[in-house]
Amino acid sequence: MRKALTVFDQFRKDEDGAALIEYSVLLGIVLTAVVATITLVGTWVSGKWTALNTAL
Repeated sequence: MRKALTVFDQFRKDEDGAALIEYSVLLGIVLTAVVATITLVGTWVSGKWTALNTAL
């Protein structure tokens, strides 16, 4: 039982897990921004392409 408590105490003091979670959240935010940007640019290009085809 003492060994389990020691392992649990070491796990609680370890900050690598917290850093991993922080980087994961940051990666999620960046990916969301990239996907939103690509979607908006794609919509804009599609509108310009349609306008060009109509003009021709």
